[in-house]
Amino acid sequence: MRLTRLLPFVIVLGLLAVWAGLSDLQEEAISEAEAPTVPEADLRPFSERAQKQAPGPDQRPATWLAEQRLFPHFQHDAEAFRAAHAQALQMRTAARVGAEFGAWEQAGPTNVGGRITSIAFAESAPDVVYAGAATGGAFKSLDAGRTWAPIFDDQAIMPVGVVAVDPTDPDRAFVGTGESNGGSYNLSGGGVFRTEDGGTTWTPLGLEETITIGRIRIDPRDPDRVFVAGTGSYFGTSPARGVYRSTDGGDSWTQVLFVSDRTAAIDLVMHPTSPDTLYAAMWERERTPIGAVLSGPTSGIYRSADGGDTWTLLGQTDGLPGSADDIGRIGLTTCDGDPDRMYALYNNGRFVTDLYRSEDGGVSWARDRRSDGLTSFGGGFAWYFGNVRCDPLDAERVFVLDVPLVVWEGNGWFDQYGYDVLHVDHHALAFKPDDPTYLLSGNDGGFDISTDRGINWEPVNGLAITQFYEIGLDATNPERLYGGTQDNGTVRTRTGALDDYELIYGGDGFYVIIDPTNPDVIYAESQFGFLGKSIDGGITFEFARNGIDESEPTNWSTPVVMDPSDPETLYYGTNRVYQTTDGAAFWEPISPDLTTSAAGRLSVVTAISVSPLDPDVLWVGTGDGQVWTTDDGGATWTDRTGPLPFRYVTRVLAHPTDVASAYVTQSGLRWRDPEPRVFRTADSGLTWTSISDGLPDAPVNAIAVDPLAPDTVFVGTDVGPFVSSDAGLTWEALGTGIPAVAVFDLQVHPTARYLAAGTHARSLWTLQLPTNPVANEPIAQLSGFALASPWPNPVSTSATVQYVLADAGPVRVEVFDVAGRRVAVLRDAVQASGMHTLTWAPEARLANGAYVVRLTAGDASLTTRVTLAR
Repeated sequence: MRLTRLLPFVIVLGLLAVWAGLSDLQEEAISEAEAPTVPEADLRPFSERAQKQAPGPDQRPATWLAEQRLFPHFQHDAEAFRAAHAQALQMRTAARVGAEFGAWEQAGPTNVGGRITSIAFAESAPDVVYAGAATGGAFKSLDAGRTWAPIFDDQAIMPVGVVAVDPTDPDRAFVGTGESNGGSYNLSGGGVFRTEDGGTTWTPLGLEETITIGRIRIDPRDPDRVFVAGTGSYFGTSPARGVYRSTDGGDSWTQVLFVSDRTAAIDLVMHPTSPDTLYAAMWERERTPIGAVLSGPTSGIYRSADGGDTWTLLGQTDGLPGSADDIGRIGLTTCDGDPDRMYALYNNGRFVTDLYRSEDGGVSWARDRRSDGLTSFGGGFAWYFGNVRCDPLDAERVFVLDVPLVVWEGNGWFDQYGYDVLHVDHHALAFKPDDPTYLLSGNDGGFDISTDRGINWEPVNGLAITQFYEIGLDATNPERLYGGTQDNGTVRTRTGALDDYELIYGGDGFYVIIDPTNPDVIYAESQFGFLGKSIDGGITFEFARNGIDESEPTNWSTPVVMDPSDPETLYYGTNRVYQTTDGAAFWEPISPDLTTSAAGRLSVVTAISVSPLDPDVLWVGTGDGQVWTTDDGGATWTDRTGPLPFRYVTRVLAHPTDVASAYVTQSGLRWRDPEPRVFRTADSGLTWTSISDGLPDAPVNAIAVDPLAPDTVFVGTDVGPFVSSDAGLTWEALGTGIPAVAVFDLQVHPTARYLAAGTHARSLWTLQLPTNPVANEPIAQLSGFALASPWPNPVSTSATVQYVLADAGPVRVEVFDVAGRRVAVLRDAVQASGMHTLTWAPEARLANGAYVVRLTAGDASLTTRVTLAR
């Protein structure tokens, strides 16, 4: 049983009880008071329904990612975003220094899935299947979906909304980029692509301005006749929506149906035996700073009987609902076993409301008698799914895709395919052309196969498409990898294998911390900072937020960090900073509110970093673009925002070898002019220097510094990982082998010398770093003093450290692990000139691996390395 099956319904119910009013199943329209403070001219007109519409689903997994990128203007230049992807692809090709790090290695999991958006069997070769992942690219199977291989990794833009296969040629397929479900990355797709060789090469076909693609249909009589449902962005209006037609295989396009600049073409079907008859589902939707519209009077079904030349809106005279504010997303399906049978699934933006059926190929419709039973299913955000499918062997047997997969079994609707059998959140369902008893399901947990018409299911493993938010590393065991994931909880491997990840904490997963001195102590977090602590290696967790004011706002991904010098001390962010000094037994606030009301629900602490050199020095970033620091453990705080842009702060990072230096990274899409997103200070935040030149103009999500080569800086962006070997003066693409996917977290393992990357698309990756990044001379020297290499080296029980001082003065000798955490102070005194000798006896709690000995005399420092090998 794969990990995604290990999230029992009882856990879901328990978590929902805690998250009441905040969960991703409860929408809160953002009031004008919460709206970002921006010039009035930057807010485009918006329907009053956004403020009056009844509360609907909170797209928090989606809107959190989008809001931080769109803040504060809620506009962006889609072409600039595509250009950033293109630049990243070019940099990957031209990389020199970055490529010298070698190849990234996939670290799994392959037994934990991710969101699948589309599945298409090849009718002329039924064992050939194409599929798309929400953020992870396109894939192909040659054995009816049991094994998969990526086929889109060389492209610049990876999110996929739909795939389609030429009915006459299994090697000819189309990919529509940009997830159309309102997901986090529907900010700018790359249009439609075509392959003629089974996915080896791809040709871009345009339609980039449509942002996302809802459906592609191919005329079986003439495969060069292709129709596309252009969905557009969920977060803005555009005339580039509606149905497009090509008569030359996609080389050129004509918009044949347009309703309004906020009305998406979300679904499109073609009559099985009369391909000139088409039906398009149009959906009025938009999200702005003051609310969300998930339904509206321009939603409806349009019919064409002449191959798309003309279209007619169907309504009450045809047996369907008329124009109304509460008509949301509509799903359409035809029935291969009964070509004149059609179904249309309606929702009101929250719940499924009606199922309509046609017996005459869509000419006339009637409300299906089974509609009433459907309203009890779903999670309150039916707009996210909105698909319906018909069993080819029985036109009365209908599947509805929602939080559970629901099916009509002759006398009622059943969701026995729900939480305990299939992963929740269903987006795709396909039937094998030569054997309709064989079904392939796509959901937020990946793929599942049924060979008995959907009665029993088996998971498909082997595909690494997990969407990670945060990752965690075990300092005592390099093979143990942890991470928080979208819709798949907090997971880990204890062996380093790709396929043995296990669930340790439910909900969506975020920060996860492993005590470097005791790996049985684990902190794990789900959405909005719901924090648990385990003292038995992740078997059980206890509530770990005692003392934190539950009325204070928390981020979807709430920062929780451990003091590098004391594992009992941790920090947690609401709109202020909390500290615990007893391992989360109790928390106390150590700061005032560090945010403003300018960003609404983004006015929260989003990043915290503790200096490994001085535990009293903390850096804090907020969603409303502020940066604060304290050098006295939180007694006083100083605003160091200064000239930094008014953008969402994704990370703050204290420098590993210089207490006065720190880094800040920001999210944000270009809306008017290019903006830097990576900054460094060398004077405790008095001044900031942009070190963004040379990076693609895309959001930066993560940053790490090599503690043994502190001028080597790594960043994770929406378009991949990058590296600078000169403290940010120049940048190159980092490593080879990893596709251009969003990197959400980066961490350097303190002893094994690898960089781990958590991607929000294609699981975890690792990259081996140089074991000796700086030449380790026997004696490091500066004018006036010298530091010899400790001996013996490696050390097991003790090592001798010797140094020479030319002048008397204050001297400090310290030992750090490679993560920059101070583990010992060997000397801190005023000493005479001459040679001095001391002994380092490593404590039993220290793990084997590399350490750094640093000698500081006056304003100068020298370092040398020693390896602990007991």
